Formats: sequence, C-alpha cells, structure tokens
Amino acid sequence: MHRSGRLIGALVVCVLVVAGTAALRGQAPARWSPPRTADGHPDLQGFWTNDSYTPLERPDEAKGKEYFTPEEAKAYLKARLDRLNAQSRSDVHYDDALWQAENYSKQAHLRTSIVTDPTDGRIPPMTAAGQARTAARVKARQGAGAADSAQVRTLAERCISWGNVGPPMLPPTYNANFQIMQSPDIVVLRHEMMHDVRLVNMSGSHPAGSVQILAGDARGRWEGDTLVVDTTNFTSQTNFRGAPQNARQDLFASESLHVIERFTAVDKDTILYQFTVDDPATWTRSWSGESPLHRFEGPIYEYACHEGNYGLANILRAARVQEAAGQQVESPTVGNRFAR
Repeated sequence: MHRSGRLIGALVVCVLVVAGTAALRGQAPARWSPPRTADGHPDLQGFWTNDSYTPLERPDEAKGKEYFTPEEAKAYLKARLDRLNAQSRSDVHYDDALWQAENYSKQAHLRTSIVTDPTDGRIPPMTAAGQARTAARVKARQGAGAADSAQVRTLAERCISWGNVGPPMLPPTYNANFQIMQSPDIVVLRHEMMHDVRLVNMSGSHPAGSVQILAGDARGRWEGDTLVVDTTNFTSQTNFRGAPQNARQDLFASESLHVIERFTAVDKDTILYQFTVDDPATWTRSWSGESPLHRFEGPIYEYACHEGNYGLANILRAARVQEAAGQQVESPTVGNRFAR
C-alpha cells in the first residue's frame, strides 16, 4: 500500500478508536452539535433519568479501577442481583426491585463510582469540625425517642425532601426521573421523587448568607454549550447523599456547602452531569463526581407523598398506644420508615 494510503488508514482507525472510547465512557464524538433554543443555547428540555446501580463511592472489589469493562460490569451487576435474590421476601424493600438493574447493564457509563475526584473514588474524610457536629447530632438524638414526634423522623418520612434533588443530584432508590424546562431567565428541574422542584435563576447573585434554603440558592450561567449551576445558601439540614434510608448522621453537610454542577449534552439522548462539592466545615477537601442523564419518553407522575403518608401517622399513633399500655416504644425498622 502507498505510504499516503497507510497514513489515511491509520488516521481512520485512530478516529474510530477515539469515538469508540468516547461512547464507552458516556461521551459523544466532539462534532455532535445539540439543538438550540430561540436564544441560541443548547436545548436540554425533556424527561431524564439518572437511575443507575453505579455506587456513589468505589466498592472494595473495584479498588484501583476507574472503569469496568463491559464484562466486569455485567459480573458486578449479577453479584448485586444475587445478593438481592438471596434475601428473604420480607427483607426486600420495593425500592430494590430488580427492574432497576436494567439501566445499569445497558449504560455505556462504566465508571466504578460516581465520585471521580479523589481518584480513589471515595468521599474525603470529615474534618474535626464535621466529626464534632456528627457527634453532637448523635448525642442529641440519644435523649429523644424514635417516635416522640414527627420532627425526630427523617425528612423523607415527613415528605419534605428525599435528598436526591441535590445538589448534587444523586440517584434515589427509585423514581429517579425528572424534567428539565428552560427559558432565557430560568431553568426548572422538576423531580418526580417527592415532587421537588429546583429553580435555577440565570441572572443575579446569591442572597445574603442569612437566607438559607434546603436545596440552596441556585444561579446559572452558560459556558459555551455547558449549563453551569452555582449553588450556595444551604441549611445545616441539607442531605447530600440522596435517599435517607436511615438515621445516619453523617448525611448532612454544613451551611458553608458550595456546589458547582455542569450539564453538557453529549448526544441527543444523553447529558453528562458533573459536579464539585466544597464544604471546608465538613470535608478535608473538595470532591467531584459525574454520571450520565438518559432521556426517556416521559411523562413523570405525581408523587402524592403528603396525601398518602400513612406510615408517619401510624408510627406516631402506634407509639402513643404503646405508651398508654405502659409498654416500651419500639423503634420502627428502616423498611417501615419510608413514607410510601
């Protein structure tokens, strides 16, 4: 073959390898251009899901490995399913339904953890101040009964927030669906779970620090084709890990939490979601992560949590009955603490 022909062939192979690697890692070839809104910015509107079995932190069996191969991902998924199948029917909560596994096996996103920085895929250690706050929370709860009042139950049980709305947005245990709506002035993230809605103001600055919001104050801007969302003004009750399945006290950040999120459309059905979390009062350093958002047809449905929240009322009512009978009030199990 002529030298120029061999060179062209090599270039074609390189292009295919780069494109294939990009697709494997949930990215699109660089030449793809997203559709635009009337003001010229990428149109991110539609229904999306971040449902995934990719863990927030890298599991021990994947230590030192940033990406699974497709075969390893299938094996990891099978191990998760085998653990679920090995449980008795009474121990499997409906949010562990096996249909959730379908997305993991089909995703091109083969990361072994959502956390990408630090490179070990683990959230950094807590600061001394963060540990002290955690210890104070634990001590405060020791003097309160598990069913003394609605206020001692989790935010999810009280239908206030599931935590998945973020930021950062992390997959909940189920209903990991949301809708994006946008205009030049505001971007709306409407979540199916707990019917949470985040409003991203595309102008102005953050309010004074005395103004605190559970999901923070979000301000957006465009950097090229990437939507950047800067969020501050959190409360000390902000749950950063997503679904609060139990009363673990290390779920909460501090009022100094600062989150930067980046939404980049990489193909017509995928948004690459990246985030950086900084809270010097909680962690020894900032940490970052990413996950793909996948388009689906929709719609999303009403999550009538308050209207159907019999679990919380029954927990409190049962405790009062036990007290009236002179019995020790038993702490409800994790499975019974969910609102739905």
